Amino acid sequence: MKTLLTIGLALSGIIFMGCHSQKNSIKSQSEFQEEQNSFFKDASKSPLKSKDLKAFEGLDFFPIDSMFVVKAQLKRTPNTPYFEMKTTTNRVTRERVFGVLSFTINGQLLKLKVYQSEPNVDSDTDSDYLFLPFLDATNGETTYGGGRYIDLSIPATDVLMIDFNKAYNPYCAYNEKYSCPIVPRENYLALEIRAGVKRFKDH
Repeated sequence: MKTLLTIGLALSGIIFMGCHSQKNSIKSQSEFQEEQNSFFKDASKSPLKSKDLKAFEGLDFFPIDSMFVVKAQLKRTPNTPYFEMKTTTNRVTRERVFGVLSFTINGQLLKLKVYQSEPNVDSDTDSDYLFLPFLDATNGETTYGGGRYIDLSIPATDVLMIDFNKAYNPYCAYNEKYSCPIVPRENYLALEIRAGVKRFKDH
């Protein structure tokens, strides 16, 4: 009888663990989405507020769409001066225009400026890192009103792939304590980029 009780308790534990695991599993359509969800779920790294972290079940993404993976021509702008890019707080970041990206979506010619941070010995940012902030017609509706970011690397040639499915929100979209670069208005795309991370709750 004791053996049966032990087996019963073990089975109950397995069923409970299975249900618990299933409840906490987060569905992802790509490696990028999986990395984002894992990062936001990690209490030691997540920018989420405590109350949001407890209820977190995964970020809301647009479906993966190959239309928003584009080949861009990079026109480099060497020796451009560094300037102070405003943020959502009193802090500023030192950036320069690394170049201008030209590409088409649905036959529409579009351009975005891509930025490079000023070298800083205290920063762990890769030396070939490029910062692509942008605004589009979904902002304030299905996406965060302040725009989104994409991480890029300096290419060996003047061709650079932009995957808008990897567009993500600045941390201040989740928690106002963070200081986030404000997207320059000149980096507005006059169409809906229905790809990447959607807005978070009421932000």
